Amino acid sequence: MAVCTVYTTQLNPTCSSISTPSKSHLGFHQRQVVFYSTGKRTNRRGGNSSSSSISTSSCSPYVITCSAGDSQTLVIGLAADSGCGKSTFMRRLTSVFGGAAEPPKGGNPDSNTLISDTTTVICLDDYHSLDRTGRKEKGVTALDPKANDFDLMYEQVKALKEGTPVEKPIYNHVSGLLDPPELIKPPKILVIEGLHPMYDSRVRDLLDFSIYLDISNEVKFAWKIQRDMAERGHSLESIKASIEARKPDFDAYIDPQKQYADAVIEVLPTQLIPDDNEGKVLRVKLIMKEGVKYFSPVYLFDEGSTISWIPCGRKLTCSYPGIKFAYGPDSYFGNEVSVLEMDGQFDRLDELIYVESHLSNISTKFYGEVTQQMLKHSDFPGSNNGTGLFQTIVGLKIRDLYEQISASRAQTPLEASKA
Repeated sequence: MAVCTVYTTQLNPTCSSISTPSKSHLGFHQRQVVFYSTGKRTNRRGGNSSSSSISTSSCSPYVITCSAGDSQTLVIGLAADSGCGKSTFMRRLTSVFGGAAEPPKGGNPDSNTLISDTTTVICLDDYHSLDRTGRKEKGVTALDPKANDFDLMYEQVKALKEGTPVEKPIYNHVSGLLDPPELIKPPKILVIEGLHPMYDSRVRDLLDFSIYLDISNEVKFAWKIQRDMAERGHSLESIKASIEARKPDFDAYIDPQKQYADAVIEVLPTQLIPDDNEGKVLRVKLIMKEGVKYFSPVYLFDEGSTISWIPCGRKLTCSYPGIKFAYGPDSYFGNEVSVLEMDGQFDRLDELIYVESHLSNISTKFYGEVTQQMLKHSDFPGSNNGTGLFQTIVGLKIRDLYEQISASRAQTPLEASKA
């Protein structure tokens, strides 16, 4: 259902309707329709009283502006450095809503966009203002705000949120060039993922919910060694140099965004193995901001209490070094938060339902849905530890958030019509 606002203006042209299309700098077409009526109309409440009546004579134009109303696009922001699991999280999220996420059909084969029945995922690399050569010439990285067009990012995300298609640019990761734009239509849920979804305050204000994937330096280094040395043949020295080259810009422009996030998934070295530096066993925290509308933090056993739980035993198989959960209230950048933590990894995913049964506010539609989702994607990275578990839970929470907001928007026009 669209919500329309009617405006009147004091003009007296020939009675007709006028449609005036124009191309804006956002890359989409705008159309304004003006209707004219003849005769006189009087406000019902005031009869013909001069103090409370509104009357028009001859031809008065009515400019009708419509927004998406209850179907207005929900915008989710996901921030993280490269190689920190954004793609895996996107696959888990789109799976919760059903349907496989695929590139736009018939479009650029190197498009970064993923579209499913409900969601559209936009990679914010598409808003690079400099291609690979341009960044090299100017001596800046892709993390530097000077290499990105935040004005266009804001204008296009705003347009999509309000129900207007846009012609979005494409950054080609293969060639390092800026390709011709692609048409993006407003989805039910728009996910903007990348380095800077919460950097610009204008874009940040458009977000209905925001997530930050916070991978500690120790784990990031271990992951990069495993990937680049084993799979790509890079030397340890080159890997260290690559990480150090990005670190100043990461610390300055990317990492500070986590203070704005509604949920943070923090990945740390395990505390179950002394002096572990392999990054294979992980301690993962789900940090959830209190007081976010339509979002109730997940809790373990008793909401607001401080809990430490080792579930290994008859109902959960645990090999060395075991599994440990923790939960409790905390403070994060001056905000009250609830923190759920898992250290260790699962031996059998089908036994996860035992853990699931002790968690509350996980926004499942049926008993065992978290376990079902984890089993469905058991081949995804992190499926045997807290990264996969908490990504799945956040996906379910976003689904619940979407349903609550949709219901609220649907109710607003009904209440307005009754008034």
